[in-house]
Amino acid sequence: MHIIDAHLDMAYNAVLWQRDLRQPLADLRAHEKRHPLPAHVGTALVTVPALLEGRVGVVGGSIFVAPDAGEWSREIEVYRNAEEAHAQGVAQLDYYRRLADADPRVRLLCDAQDLAAVRRSWECDTPQVGIFVVMEGADPIREPGEVAWWVERGLRGVGLAWAKGTRYAGGNAHPGPLTDAGRALLDAMAEYHLLLDISHLWEEAAYEVLDRYPGPVVATHANPRAFVDSPRMLSDDMILRVAEREGVVGLIPYNRMLEPGWSPNDPRLALDRWAAAIDHVCQLTGSAAFAGIGSDFDGGFGVESVPAEIDAVADLGKVADALRARGYDAADVAAILHGNWLRVMASVLARA
Repeated sequence: MHIIDAHLDMAYNAVLWQRDLRQPLADLRAHEKRHPLPAHVGTALVTVPALLEGRVGVVGGSIFVAPDAGEWSREIEVYRNAEEAHAQGVAQLDYYRRLADADPRVRLLCDAQDLAAVRRSWECDTPQVGIFVVMEGADPIREPGEVAWWVERGLRGVGLAWAKGTRYAGGNAHPGPLTDAGRALLDAMAEYHLLLDISHLWEEAAYEVLDRYPGPVVATHANPRAFVDSPRMLSDDMILRVAEREGVVGLIPYNRMLEPGWSPNDPRLALDRWAAAIDHVCQLTGSAAFAGIGSDFDGGFGVESVPAEIDAVADLGKVADALRARGYDAADVAAILHGNWLRVMASVLARA
């Protein structure tokens, strides 16, 4: 296993956009040329065969449902209350469960034995993609007492908020603190040693989370604010706080989060710009132990918006050459590509 990608919106694409992720990427793209999706969705980057081709052995499979939020409501399905969010989130979790049941190339990571089986699979002729399920925005959890129900069905991590926030915390596009319900949800999550994802959290809420939550804390998909000055990005202090907790920051090869003012009408950036963001986290923390990959591919953008050397998720490993050119040795490159995420995910699964 060479790569762990901590954030892919696979269920969102399969359930909302009816993308068949079991087929080769070229076939999916050919289908979408004949039956186009809305332009903002972009050209697909991810299918199971593409993951296997790129030796992506584990992914953070997200559950993402979109609120009814005015200009943000570009999706074909949004939620207006907790019951709708719950139903839509369950549909995405069920997708992962069905996919793992139906496709021997996919395994849901529920415990340490599942992770070990996926790692062994890469030593033989039948490699598997392990899916570590993380919820992006906690509104599908109707109340904190429901956490046990989700954990029983495979949930292993939670981000309290998406951009527009939730009833649990403010998001990067909707300022707000951690709420009383959010504090209760953290307490419920701590009982199961769930991964806590601070991506998208409003900074005030993120600081309280870091002070309050005793379990593992990460940012599955977030870039340094030093590259693009936006509340969506992580300040240097926030990156250091994650590192103090032995967490990981998953860096995103998304041009708009790597270059201020970039738009799809501009030339695609060079892959080294993504390597520079990874390098920033490593230089800031003084170690390669806290940076990883969190591509967020097909999460509202496609191939048109990623560095020029990347045509598919199968190309994520190309960043290794860019890191080596910056002086990273083999051990550091391996840590960034998979070892750091493996450390954190294994700690969660060991307690499952």
